[in-house]
Amino acid sequence: MVTRNNWIAVACADHARRGCAQPAHGFMQVCHGKRAPLMRVLPGDLVTYYAPTLTMGGKDKHQCFVSMGIVQPGLPYAFDMGGRFVPHRRDVVYVPAQETPIAPLLDRLAFVENRRRWGYHFRFGLFKVNDHDMALIAQAMQADAVTLGLAAATL
Repeated sequence: MVTRNNWIAVACADHARRGCAQPAHGFMQVCHGKRAPLMRVLPGDLVTYYAPTLTMGGKDKHQCFVSMGIVQPGLPYAFDMGGRFVPHRRDVVYVPAQETPIAPLLDRLAFVENRRRWGYHFRFGLFKVNDHDMALIAQAMQADAVTLGLAAATL
């Protein structure tokens, strides 16, 4: 049996929303367009985006999960965004989900090992989480757990 991984990707809300603007034809980019982190993500994996801010480099705190989807077949590919910026992407089909703040979930997320340093993992730009955490986030976002292949989390 193939194991599915769950990922949290980090981007400002403006950028995360671009990736899911057309849910059936969505994409993900991480770590300023680097290819290597996307090679760890496989077709069938789940990804949710966390946005610490509304805008890139901004001081406008958002601290919300923004989108959730299923990574599609294919390898990371370069995409010319203009201005000589050619980041790598992976295709993702996003499911309907409501942006939701992380704060009410902090005491229940397994990856939050120290409540005072809850943002530690986010500095990596992309990290794995367990099924419980992904189901908890999906439930908070009102995303369809059945479509995502997740068991319902107990809140």
